[in-house]
Amino acid sequence: MAATDIERGLSTAEVEERIAAGKINRNMELKTKSVKELIIENLCTLFNLINVILAFLVILTGSFKNLTFLFVVFLNTAIGVIQSMRSKKMVDKLTLLTSKKAIAVRDGSEVELDLDQIVLDDIIRLGRGDQIPADAVVVSGEALVNESLLTGESDLIKKQPGSELMSGSFIDSGLLRARVIHVGADNYVAKINNEAKYVKKVNSEIMNALNAIVRFASIIMIPLGLALFASSVSELWDAAGTPGDSALSWCFSELLAGHVPSSALLSTVGALLGMIPQGLVLLTSSVLAIATVRLARRKVLAQQLYCIETLARVDVLCLDKTGTITSGRMEVEGTYPLPVEGMGAGEGDAAVPVDTTVLDFALANVARATSADANETCQALLNYYADRPVEVSEPLSVIPFSSSKKWSGASFAQGSYVMGAAQFVLSDRAFAQVENRVAELADTCRVLVVARVDGFTPDGDMVGEAEPVGFVTIRDEIRTSAAETIGYFNEQGVTLNVISGDDPRTVSSIARVVGVPGADAYVDATTLDTPAKLDAAVDRYHVFGRVTPQQKRELVQALKRREHTVAMTGDGVNDVLALKEADCSVAMAAGSDAARNVAEIVLVDNDFASMPAVVAEGRRSINNLQRSASLFLTKTLFSMGLAALCIALPPYPFEPIQMTLINFFCIGAPGFVLGLEPNNARVKGSFLTNVLKRALPASIAVILAAALDIFVARVFGFNQLTLSTMCLLTSCAASVSLIWRISQPLTPLRVALFVFVVAGILTGVIGFPKLLSIANLSMGQMVILAVIVVITCSVFFKLATMMDSLKPRRRHAATGFGRGVRVRLGRGGGKVSSTGSTAERFAKRVAADMAQRREARTVREAEARALEGVAQAQPKKKKSTGVKRSRVTKSAQGIKVSMPSKKKK
Repeated sequence: MAATDIERGLSTAEVEERIAAGKINRNMELKTKSVKELIIENLCTLFNLINVILAFLVILTGSFKNLTFLFVVFLNTAIGVIQSMRSKKMVDKLTLLTSKKAIAVRDGSEVELDLDQIVLDDIIRLGRGDQIPADAVVVSGEALVNESLLTGESDLIKKQPGSELMSGSFIDSGLLRARVIHVGADNYVAKINNEAKYVKKVNSEIMNALNAIVRFASIIMIPLGLALFASSVSELWDAAGTPGDSALSWCFSELLAGHVPSSALLSTVGALLGMIPQGLVLLTSSVLAIATVRLARRKVLAQQLYCIETLARVDVLCLDKTGTITSGRMEVEGTYPLPVEGMGAGEGDAAVPVDTTVLDFALANVARATSADANETCQALLNYYADRPVEVSEPLSVIPFSSSKKWSGASFAQGSYVMGAAQFVLSDRAFAQVENRVAELADTCRVLVVARVDGFTPDGDMVGEAEPVGFVTIRDEIRTSAAETIGYFNEQGVTLNVISGDDPRTVSSIARVVGVPGADAYVDATTLDTPAKLDAAVDRYHVFGRVTPQQKRELVQALKRREHTVAMTGDGVNDVLALKEADCSVAMAAGSDAARNVAEIVLVDNDFASMPAVVAEGRRSINNLQRSASLFLTKTLFSMGLAALCIALPPYPFEPIQMTLINFFCIGAPGFVLGLEPNNARVKGSFLTNVLKRALPASIAVILAAALDIFVARVFGFNQLTLSTMCLLTSCAASVSLIWRISQPLTPLRVALFVFVVAGILTGVIGFPKLLSIANLSMGQMVILAVIVVITCSVFFKLATMMDSLKPRRRHAATGFGRGVRVRLGRGGGKVSSTGSTAERFAKRVAADMAQRREARTVREAEARALEGVAQAQPKKKKSTGVKRSRVTKSAQGIKVSMPSKKKK
């Protein structure tokens, strides 16, 4: 573009032409899910569907009092929706679209535009603190740009005419004009975000186990429900005197006459409800929701319930350097004075205090003199000398830092000093004398030389040859808690990998400081130019530098292929792809919007030290749920077994009121108490396997006891009330045995819980026999009952011991046969997977069509917004170019927002 075009910018006609062509800077940021999507996500589940169908059957009978089970469904759904909404609200608060406005040159005047009103080829003006709204190329001026959120590279990048600017980066210092070369989806940051827009499947063993249990129950319920209903209808038909040709024809005639077989439906629904682990689903939601509340008090936001569990199972933690191990700021690592030959007797040096080295005096005062336009290096020096007693001297002249000179300086009554890169400050002779020392210090830090000069010219050049007085080393500020936190994960046996876009030597040195094992061995990811090299590096190295966003994702994928559970931390756009791929992703609140929106856990106070608390909550939740879930699953399994048994040997032995006693004292109360107590033990084994190992022995014992009770009742002619009483007491005995076993090792709380359960059962049986339909047993019946109880408990403990002795086996399942098989071939071998059922593929096509319609609607809205920008710009042509606007910059606390002051009228 010609120089005249730089001053004139685009004309109104050229802007309208680009809008018509769709060359608009549409907002492509990753956004949180809408309220509607969150409600649908929590409402439309298989668990809710089964309960709605059962509720419909109950409504047909007119027995509305039996709909109380829907309270559990409502409560569980409400917990999920409320947690999702709370997370959305928090993330939306954290999301600051950094620069809401941009300055563009149009028709020779500077106008203020919204970011989505920028078009291709616009000339935009950018100054210190501005975020680059779209990919652009510099046409005039120069600046230092911070690209750390995009690349992970902590060094500032000099940009001058011809240099490209990446959207999402910040101007650290300087002033320039740039021509927009990409808009909307073509921007660098948009391309990364677009790759992260696929729906991430939650990798949670607890959720997968619950879904598996509900799916299994839903499959078993159909034949068992039909058989139970048929058995109940058959009994009703017999009671009616067997009218008609068959029980089925009689049932249909009754339905046509408007007579619903209520008792048959209610008994069937009651049996089926016992097969659904409603209490377990509610307990899981409650325990995890309480965990998220506890974490929120520690300034940790869990965006979905099950991510807490996933982090507790992690065995590989991938850390991003900038923003995670380091704070994103710079700090002084040390100062290294040199012998100042020939200067001690100088006139200027005599004024330097005796207890202060020339190096400290020069560093402190040059930093103070240039603080008006302090870059990160200057700010680090100011912080370093803030609490050190160095005399403040009034500057006589100041030479600010220049990216072309690579140094800054100032003159004082005590002399003139400069600081900057040694190669630019010192002559070849002087640099040769200190080159080895500079190289030694540069292995871990950025090195600046401090030198004395005779003065400065009016143009700001040095007078005389610079004589070095010492060095100062600057490094990324390491978080004070980083070493302790990394030590914690080392103790827990978690493998640590540091993956950064920065120089691998710098990354390695910082990793060594904080105690990452194997930090001495590092690799430059630019050398990993093939998939095979990258895959091999995963097993060899733990420090990776110069890593691209795509390579970060591939490293996470390689770890997952090795069956690791991987967590990833990050704060930049360059981390988004890896965060999306990891089993559990953790982002810093002060990082990019995209990183926060895709992460499952957000550290609101940007403190990596909060991670052990998340692991502790996850362990407490998993270990406690494994114990409590065995109680609920016992009921599910023995309900299925008893239903199958009672199809052949009717009637069903339990009355609903008796199940209430079991549900409260044997399942509900102990389940919730055990589910909320402290527990920081390491998580071992599969959730479902561990639960089944505890639940199966008790379920088998209850079914065996019920079978013995039914056999004895038939042999000795016991009535239905006696049979129900015996089944209740033997089931309680098996349940109490299970509670005793899962309460090991005993604690005062668990002993109190066990006493409460036993006392509650005895109180109910002895104190409320009529209410609970308890029969008055004879001595002979009590002896038989005692024998069955002993057999039941013996079988339980024997089976439980056998289960504990079983060793876990690892199996690899292959899925996908016939239609819907996906085959992928590559150098690493073939991979066969299923594309899903016909229904799933249809649902995917519908979702894709809806996404396409949303995209078209977004394009139309973007065009309308851009045209609004043209209209708004017209009256502003003659206004001054000094536009005041809000500005967002990075500060020590994360993000700093400066608002323009309003003039009083």
